[in-house]
Amino acid sequence: MADAAGAAAPPPSFFRRHWGKLTIVSVLTIVVLVLAVWTAIAVFYTYSDGDRTGYLQKLSKKGWVCKTWEGELAMSNVPGQMPEKFLFTVHADSLAEVMQKLDGKRVVVSYAQHVAIPTSCFGDTPYWATGVRVTE
Repeated sequence: MADAAGAAAPPPSFFRRHWGKLTIVSVLTIVVLVLAVWTAIAVFYTYSDGDRTGYLQKLSKKGWVCKTWEGELAMSNVPGQMPEKFLFTVHADSLAEVMQKLDGKRVVVSYAQHVAIPTSCFGDTPYWATGVRVTE
């Protein structure tokens, strides 16, 4: 187009031509960054930690895509009482091997609790086993 003086108007800038695409890319980048920071905080921050005592009754590797070790501890205070189950996740294969050898024995499982994990690739439970020892 020519203006009143007869000179041609300059072409629109890169940002004016692609403002829609840049907006979508910016929003997606911000969403990915927020999810990455949230995941990092949830994984590396321990909400609580402690020990649970009971009989190790199950440990299996589960998952469709992300395989994790999932365990079950039967806790009972009084013989004959219905046991309460404590479900936990084991991340270290070496710890899972030790636990498999202790299957059926009375053990103390040390754990760390991680809350608000955004995906099940870190395990099915918020309780991550950090150690085990036999008690009798």
